[in-house]
Amino acid sequence: MPYATKAQIERARQPDLLTFLRRYKPDELIPTGPGAYKLRSHDSLKISNGKWCWWSHDKTGGVNALEYLIKVENMKFPDAVQLVNEQCGFFDAREVQSAPVKQKETPKAEFLLPVRFQNNKRVTAYLLSRGIDMAILDYCFQHGLLYEAADYHNAVFVGYDGKTPRYATLRGTLSGNGFKRDVTGSSKQFCFSITGKGNGKLNVFECAIDALSYLTQVKMQGADWRQESVLSLGGVYKSTPNEVPKVPVALQGYLNAHADVCEIVLRLDNDAVGRGAASAISQAITNLPVSVELPADGKDYNEWLMRQKGISPRPRARNEPER
Repeated sequence: MPYATKAQIERARQPDLLTFLRRYKPDELIPTGPGAYKLRSHDSLKISNGKWCWWSHDKTGGVNALEYLIKVENMKFPDAVQLVNEQCGFFDAREVQSAPVKQKETPKAEFLLPVRFQNNKRVTAYLLSRGIDMAILDYCFQHGLLYEAADYHNAVFVGYDGKTPRYATLRGTLSGNGFKRDVTGSSKQFCFSITGKGNGKLNVFECAIDALSYLTQVKMQGADWRQESVLSLGGVYKSTPNEVPKVPVALQGYLNAHADVCEIVLRLDNDAVGRGAASAISQAITNLPVSVELPADGKDYNEWLMRQKGISPRPRARNEPER
């Protein structure tokens, strides 16, 4: 039976349900008004101003996430304590080692794509403002690689396992909004990619927007961008010091599914992290030729593209760091 220490129990009583669900199952939350939500799987459970109530079962739990797991999800108390600690970043490895019984692993959350909006107008306007070519956007829309989410109108970039979506990442579309997050349950090995009709060269980027920026640059040069294959790593790749460099999960997943790749070009960000990642990945891949082509102007391929097109830099969100 799972074991919880007194300190873990005290910490698990702190998070409110809204904060917990935003970390654990954000797709469960359906906005119904200012500060108010209902749950996708329990539509009679309402959250308002932080407090929750399950009206159809006459159960209330105040604001506490722990009580929700016990009363609504019927979890045993130690399991609920463990889950809240893990999802809210409270877990202490030293406490796990001292526990008399090994903690049970939390099941991987189910992957569900966000609901589509009726059109892609806001996503189109946003990506055009970043310099992305309309023909490339149309290709992504038509092939289910990109769409606009119904709730917050985020851009949704989708990755596939064959014809089955297995990964999606969200990008905010409002000016000054630096929001970005993978959809719960996403499998990184199936990150956003476009496989071209070319000669087996794979271009690797940190994010999908950089990949689309590169394809736009190819089109601007008069070449056929559909010959190019591009892959997003789904974020910054960081190697661990004093450890043998490893191939990123997204890149290894693509190579497993595409045996015809015969060359890799790393087109990562031109900053300390990007250059370090390029060096580590180059060392990790020993069976294919690897080259590095950092952006010639700006920190990434999108910034380079925007400068080529004379587009003013986008305003950064207050907490979005310079890189």
